[in-house]
Amino acid sequence: MRLKGKVAIVTGGASGIGAATVREMIKEGASVLIADLNEELGNKLAKELDNTICLKTNIALEEDVKNMVKEIELTFGRLDILFNCAGLNIAERTDYLKIDNVRHIININLIGSILTSKHTLGIFKKTKGGSIINSASIMAHTGQIRNLAYSASKAGIINMTKTLALEYAKYNIRVNSISPGFIDTPFLAQNKEVIQNYIESLLPLARLGKPEEVAKVVTFLASDDASYITGADFRIDGGYLAK
Repeated sequence: MRLKGKVAIVTGGASGIGAATVREMIKEGASVLIADLNEELGNKLAKELDNTICLKTNIALEEDVKNMVKEIELTFGRLDILFNCAGLNIAERTDYLKIDNVRHIININLIGSILTSKHTLGIFKKTKGGSIINSASIMAHTGQIRNLAYSASKAGIINMTKTLALEYAKYNIRVNSISPGFIDTPFLAQNKEVIQNYIESLLPLARLGKPEEVAKVVTFLASDDASYITGADFRIDGGYLAK
């Protein structure tokens, strides 16, 4: 029960890594607000778990983020953990990029995480500390064909993490990021067979990661076990970036 008595927001918490993290945090004693555009899936998960609510939230819209913070204060009265997990990708060759798609990716992946961080800092200060975990990617660390906008947004997440860690350490607010590799989620489902072959041939661990494996790292960073860790990025990639 490493998170007993703590309150968390998980953006993108209705599926994939987000949903696995919600389950892990509940198992460790937390109360959780799932912030997701997929209200139906989020409510379904919330009904399965104790001390969990879902709020339809577009993190790229500042008013939605403000409402999310109001809801967490009204329902739980405090906030200890923010996991910025929501994200999306639209893979395109750079010379065929649709600028509207680029804006959409940046708005959700980077600006959305900036907005949620900005508007939760006040309640973190009231709680006298807390933990923000941002979801970056292995693509923040290495080039990836057809993923210019996504890679750029995730590289921005890592620098955002370091900047927030420096700026808010004095308030006992720790900020870290994770860089997942190829994880077995709906995010990869449509290309899973191709990706699986790629992974088996190139990754040291030769398999897709499990959402639960990522969730355990996030929960560790959210807990007091990580009380002296801030400004760091954790690669959860089966050895992909070790080469």
